Amino acid sequence: MPFSLLFVATCLISTSLASVGPTADLTLTNGDVAPDGFTRQAVLVNGQVPGPLIVANKGDEFNLNIINSLTDETMLLSTTIHWHGFFQPNNSWADGVAFVTQCPIAVNNSFLYTFPTNDQAGTYWYHSHLSTQYCDGLRGPLVVYDPDDPNADLYDVDDETTVITLADWRGENKSTLHDLTSPCIDHGPSSTLGNVPTLISTLINGLGRYAGGPSSQLAVVSVTQGQRYRMRLISMSCDPNFVFTIDGHDFTIIEVDGVTTQPLVVDSIQIYAAQRYSFVLNANQTVDNYWIRTVANGGTSGFDNGINSAILRYVGADDVDPMTNQTTATAALVETDLHPLVATAVPGTAEVGGADVTMNLAISLDVTTFQFEINGVPYTSPTVPVLLQILSGAQTAADLLPSGSVFTLPANSVVELSIPGGTAGAPHPFHLHGHNFFVIRSAGNDTYNFENPIIRDVVNTGTSTSDNTTIRFVTDNAGPWILHCHIDFHLNLGLAIVFAEDTATITNSTQTTQWDDLCPTYDALPSDEL
Repeated sequence: MPFSLLFVATCLISTSLASVGPTADLTLTNGDVAPDGFTRQAVLVNGQVPGPLIVANKGDEFNLNIINSLTDETMLLSTTIHWHGFFQPNNSWADGVAFVTQCPIAVNNSFLYTFPTNDQAGTYWYHSHLSTQYCDGLRGPLVVYDPDDPNADLYDVDDETTVITLADWRGENKSTLHDLTSPCIDHGPSSTLGNVPTLISTLINGLGRYAGGPSSQLAVVSVTQGQRYRMRLISMSCDPNFVFTIDGHDFTIIEVDGVTTQPLVVDSIQIYAAQRYSFVLNANQTVDNYWIRTVANGGTSGFDNGINSAILRYVGADDVDPMTNQTTATAALVETDLHPLVATAVPGTAEVGGADVTMNLAISLDVTTFQFEINGVPYTSPTVPVLLQILSGAQTAADLLPSGSVFTLPANSVVELSIPGGTAGAPHPFHLHGHNFFVIRSAGNDTYNFENPIIRDVVNTGTSTSDNTTIRFVTDNAGPWILHCHIDFHLNLGLAIVFAEDTATITNSTQTTQWDDLCPTYDALPSDEL
């Protein structure tokens, strides 16, 4: 099946889509899309939603030029792009977080992100990191192939057609101009958590249907009987987590968030915002059509008229909707069953608190201001990026803004973060920039694993007040790195902190002249062009 059917934006059905990279121009525009049959304005990347698949091989360097040609004044006109999962060693200026590592890219300007893949390979994605802009379409998949993949003997096919993206879509939802702390606006029912908009439809590879809507086109994933496929599952969600299944098929997980894992057979994957899984799908069933199903928490339940669905179609099957029945999962993914393929020692000592730096991150929701707080402080973006503050001479947490949300970390130290469960809005998928981390205690589990826990870059917190999620990482990458909930509306309401790691080394870092120009250009913008 042509790759264009997997990644087509409904407004551009006639356009044949293909991957780009590792050197490419990415042009941002506004345009009408109807991925679920409802037409609305969105942010397009090279004319499509989601953006094009970006590819590279391990060891390549990315040179990705963002050309900001946005025009819709009801949405944000400025932007940044974060390359989710890349460590950016000695390169924090390219991390793409608004007001942490850069000022936004102003409209009618461009900015070149240059960064190495180094030894990283696996499944990643990219998205705006300014307010809730990526909820309007500025997001897309990114894959770095490893010619020497140690699990290569487990699959036959790994290409553009085996990338599966999951995204939430919200009708007329738009990132609000002028107020970067405001939640998005929505035409649907009110959310139970303040003004955060309600999920209208789930998009699989950019296509879906909504309850009561038309029988619009669904994504089709094509397989040939007898072949084994490395499917790369990416959650580009702004909010919900998804439970992902394919009728009649199980999966062998071989990668989590860019980390190669010991093969693990499951038949259901719960995937949280920004997480990624590679799994091997063996096309060993009868030639037919099979439902690909996702269930999103907070969305419309069920699969009537093909909502929450896509199609797995064997070559030779008729071009019709499947007739398969949903089966009950008997081997659902449990995070503690995941282990890295290469044995990796957990840093620190094998005991709770056995690290150089320990922090408990208490999450609360101030019901009067409707802001999330970590240890009593809501994160609010500073007007001067944290990186620029450090380059300008600020070295201590007391000198860095936003006050109470920036923590300095010494170089070459072990950090242990403990996040209690059962907080408002939980589960929260937390993402740490600049690092992977060891999940020494997973949500829903009361034991600690200091031997072979999974290593990843997004982990969810628990829903019970007796729960706890604990991670460890090593401060081996100088830079200001944000730790935040990847439910974008929660981040927008203050659920984040910043680690200023090894500030002395950051002071000696260099960045491009283009980077130096970002803040003066953005600060000079009139309010109606932000």
